[in-house]
Amino acid sequence: MKLPVIKHLSQFIEENDEDYIIETIETLENLTEVSSLKDEELDVIGELISNMYGALEVQKMIKSGTPKKEALNTFMQRVMGSIDT
Repeated sequence: MKLPVIKHLSQFIEENDEDYIIETIETLENLTEVSSLKDEELDVIGELISNMYGALEVQKMIKSGTPKKEALNTFMQRVMGSIDT
């Protein structure tokens, strides 16, 4: 996951609607079922999906009253904590 991408997607959600991201995730998840995709292509799609889910999580924290910067930092700390364990 990349913080700049999650931050950018969070801004997109604020300016538009989270439904765009949800529909994009659904589309990308469906695309992973194409049998001719190479592992590298699946990795890129997976990274995009992860960043989009991350942005949705950050947006959820912002909606619940967490300041944007704190929500981003909290989310990334959670991610890094799960990787370390």
